[in-house]
Amino acid sequence: EVQLVESGGGLVQAGGSLRLSCVASGFTFGDYAIGWFRQAPGKEREGVSCIGYDDSTTHYEDSAKGRFTISRDNAKNTVYLQMTSLKFEDTAVYYCAARMGSAVPTAPTFYNYWGQGTQVTVSS
Repeated sequence: EVQLVESGGGLVQAGGSLRLSCVASGFTFGDYAIGWFRQAPGKEREGVSCIGYDDSTTHYEDSAKGRFTISRDNAKNTVYLQMTSLKFEDTAVYYCAARMGSAVPTAPTFYNYWGQGTQVTVSS
């Protein structure tokens, strides 16, 4: 059974940091690109950052550039999203998702497997 489990969300003050983790199981993790997405209330799900299967390729949306860092540890089947300088507008449910291959699109439709999400709340 394919599973993606996010953790690390929580309540943080603006300017603070959080590190999200996504632990995968049930598929060959090293063959899959992983993306982080978020969805705020009343808004569509949007891409944040993604990483290729061998971590040589990464992509950041403008909202994440310079503040967020994506990384992966294939030995632990885990992808991380280090978030710094958090802003109120970063408040959302954050999801990780997987797609086979090295490409790193940020549109949610390209991803096959999804986690249940972890809530990030940034107080202003």
